[in-house]
Amino acid sequence: MSQRRISRQQSFRIDRIQAERIARAEKREAKADALLAGGDLGAEQTGRVIAHYGVQLAIEALEGELAGQRFRCHRRSNIEALVTGDRVIWQPAAEGQTGVISALLPRESVLVRPDPYGKLKPVAANIDRILLVIAPEPTPSPELIDRYLIACETTGIRPVIVLNKSDLMTPAQAASLGALLASFAALGYETRTLSAHGDTGDLHALVAGRAVVFVGQSGVGKSSLINALLPDVAQKVHELSANSKLGQHTTTTACWFDLPGGGALIDSPGIREFGVWHMDRDQLLAGFIEFQPFLGQCRFRNCSHAHEPGCALHLAVDEGHVQARRLASFQRLVTDMDNR
Repeated sequence: MSQRRISRQQSFRIDRIQAERIARAEKREAKADALLAGGDLGAEQTGRVIAHYGVQLAIEALEGELAGQRFRCHRRSNIEALVTGDRVIWQPAAEGQTGVISALLPRESVLVRPDPYGKLKPVAANIDRILLVIAPEPTPSPELIDRYLIACETTGIRPVIVLNKSDLMTPAQAASLGALLASFAALGYETRTLSAHGDTGDLHALVAGRAVVFVGQSGVGKSSLINALLPDVAQKVHELSANSKLGQHTTTTACWFDLPGGGALIDSPGIREFGVWHMDRDQLLAGFIEFQPFLGQCRFRNCSHAHEPGCALHLAVDEGHVQARRLASFQRLVTDMDNR
């Protein structure tokens, strides 16, 4: 298919928009440089990115007299793009002025997702735990759970599979979903069964002292779980805007909420779903943790684990070390990847 040609007017418009963006970026950098050069900034200290507000960021101070307070900051242009959860070095400005972020501290973990062009985009950092939420309705898909778990393994962030709305399960659903959870528990994954409208003590224990993020299909009750942890979350967002003069939170980016009992919740529609179509075959294999002891033991070095004789994964299925459903799930993912 030939590329779509643009008119001269469209080309001028694109060039003008690009020039305006560059000019704005240069203006922001000049303002940050002026603050640094003029000595109008306070001492360097550590902070955490808690939200994005257009081209500026909201920072929560982590030390000293300012600890717990929130400030609006510029980012120096020589620093890579920052995401919610990043720990940074920053300098406060005079009251009513904008501070400056001067350095990004090493990330312990980073959650990424592919953009529409297949390029990986970081969306949150320094997360300790991912809570993968399922429910009786919509009916959970084992293959969809597989994809979430592959994404978790790729990021190196520990997942917990949470069956929500347990109070709404029929006896038949309780039996089938119990078996589903047991199949993942047999792989070594932690599972929980709870209800946001019942006893949420287990939920609080899951998040206590940790930075967590919820993922899962729409309708499984993620919002209800978040509200159970932060019953005044709407008020928190309102206060962040009104009291800190930070403006409206951009809902397409993540926002960090400190939990009353310790720990934090990162909430954003943009990080509740993951795709794995950007991965290659080796990355998909690495996402199936039970496959690892058998990789490299196939008769053929380039075994695709489909129909080749002497495949170690097929032998592992026959011997009961690998679930047949999981191997079939991997094969379907590879087929989907090849089709793309």
